[in-house]
Amino acid sequence: MHDATDSTDNPGVVLRKRRKGIYILPNLFTLGALFGGFYSVVMAMNGRFDMAAVGVFCAMVLDSLDGRVARLTNTQSAFGEQMDSLSDMVSFGAAPALIAYEWSLQGLGRWGWIAAFVYCACTALRLARFNVNTAVVDRRYFQGLPSPAAAALVAGFIWLMTELGVRRGQGLAWLTWSQLSWVLFAFTLYAGLTMVTNVPFYSFKDVQMKKSVPFAAIVLIALGIAVVNIHPPIVLFGVFVLYGLSGYGVYAWRKAKGQHSSVISTSIDAPDERGLHK
Repeated sequence: MHDATDSTDNPGVVLRKRRKGIYILPNLFTLGALFGGFYSVVMAMNGRFDMAAVGVFCAMVLDSLDGRVARLTNTQSAFGEQMDSLSDMVSFGAAPALIAYEWSLQGLGRWGWIAAFVYCACTALRLARFNVNTAVVDRRYFQGLPSPAAAALVAGFIWLMTELGVRRGQGLAWLTWSQLSWVLFAFTLYAGLTMVTNVPFYSFKDVQMKKSVPFAAIVLIALGIAVVNIHPPIVLFGVFVLYGLSGYGVYAWRKAKGQHSSVISTSIDAPDERGLHK
């Protein structure tokens, strides 16, 4: 019989078992995104809603980098995928819901916590569906609004209001505090429910970071950064509002062209994919 560590006929050759480990670099970005979500909740508990919103946006940046870093360095792993989903649930699910509830939804009574819970539950459902359908979805599109963009709608609205001088219990010249609460209620429900639709949202995953681009593209990126710095709350919130509506535009365009509105890109013959092409 062969020794447990010897898998060849040559007794002088011993194969050592490769010790399993965790890739540090991509998971550092994931942990940073998780910290951003945790930081947001702490800031909201202390009434610093501007910093809470900034924490969500910082988590978005780090979350967008962990996957790209893993692919560029060839350090993808199943552990990293699961860690990323759990981090997203905290940073883009629980954190925005709690921030919104602490800021004004609690003043709406049961309607407030129902809206916050619906958003949180839809984030969990969206992440679970994303993990299951990864292999069959057209990578150019997301199936439903991605959770970071949904979080940006909720947190971005609160950030914008705080920058305009709105404080809890105080409205604007043309909107009372109660009306602002209902506006946030609508944003929260819209963001949550849009996450679990089949509406296609462009993913930007077909943008190749390693390919050369025209000089004009770099100039446009620089201009974009400059525009964001004019007034980050207004610009970022406006960008994500447009993105949050863009999926319905793509959906309507596909319907008008007679194309499949679903982003499921493989055959419908497989049992697990039946009913997805609608």
